[in-house]
Amino acid sequence: MEIIPNSVITCPNCGHKKEEIMPTDACQYFYECENCKTVLKPIQGDCCVYCSYGSVKCPSIQEKKNCC
Repeated sequence: MEIIPNSVITCPNCGHKKEEIMPTDACQYFYECENCKTVLKPIQGDCCVYCSYGSVKCPSIQEKKNCC
């Protein structure tokens, strides 16, 4: 199975979207929106900001492993 490395994060505060390359060796718990400067954190039950706000789940979830 091929891992998709990029995900588009959508800020729930202002709707700004940005494509980012996801880390493959760690989870990203915080992400600052470059538009409104809101610091995003994972929604309860999600392991990282990509799983909560991204267009693609993080590499760990894609590989069906425990996240981080």
